[in-house]
Amino acid sequence: MVAEYIKKVIHYIILTLILGIMAFPLLWMFRVSLMPAGSLGSFVELWQGNFTLKNFYDLFTTSSMGRYIFNSSFVALIVTAGNILFCFMTAYALARYRTIFTKILFVSVIIILMIPAHILIVPLYVLMLKAKLYDTYWALILPWLVNPIGIFLLKQYIESLPSTMEDAARVDGANALRIWWSVVLPLARPALTAVAIITFLSTWNSFFWPLIVTRTDAVRTMPVGIAQFMSLRPGMAMNAQAYGRSMAGAALAALPPILVFLFLQRYFIEGITMSGIKG
Repeated sequence: MVAEYIKKVIHYIILTLILGIMAFPLLWMFRVSLMPAGSLGSFVELWQGNFTLKNFYDLFTTSSMGRYIFNSSFVALIVTAGNILFCFMTAYALARYRTIFTKILFVSVIIILMIPAHILIVPLYVLMLKAKLYDTYWALILPWLVNPIGIFLLKQYIESLPSTMEDAARVDGANALRIWWSVVLPLARPALTAVAIITFLSTWNSFFWPLIVTRTDAVRTMPVGIAQFMSLRPGMAMNAQAYGRSMAGAALAALPPILVFLFLQRYFIEGITMSGIKG
């Protein structure tokens, strides 16, 4: 009994240490963002009691951060909504209509999952230039409206659902669209939430693609805008004030993903778990 208790205590101590190691960079970022101008976030300064919101004030008054936040929110929400709609429609067809054509389509989805995303960057960039979509919202949204991982997760989840309710609705005279909307959609809410979280986080945190397809602040997203604070011209030293603004921007960028996951983690875990029931 005592040995079991000691083992449990050691287990919790190890987990607490791991949690502290993982959480410290995040807490350090928030703490530095609240430090007075001129502080560089040394370990000693972290424990001092000086707090200020000046870095956040300077962030909005000396840059286009308000525009960056709007751009990131707009692009992330549109891409997330597009993935929920298009991935769910595709997954439902692949899961419920078993034909040679749908099997070939699903194999193509698996093949796309095996291709590293960075291989597609150059052809997509050339396509955006030829389509005259460079430095527009379309360049940030169109290439990512359908994510193969979303199709895969939703297909696996829909296949795990019993088809008896769909059959009953079909007997009552409901067509395929009504069944998809009124029967399958409510049942697939956990998987849809998981896809929404994955899509929102990846789009919100995306840096490389927005960096190469945007040129002006009118469409530039938060990660690219924050990176500008840390960029130095040749011969210039790190500016402590820019450092504080960068941490304030990073804190603002980190808040939405943290809040989204905290409030929806139950659905996320349930969706990921249930999506792996059937292969």
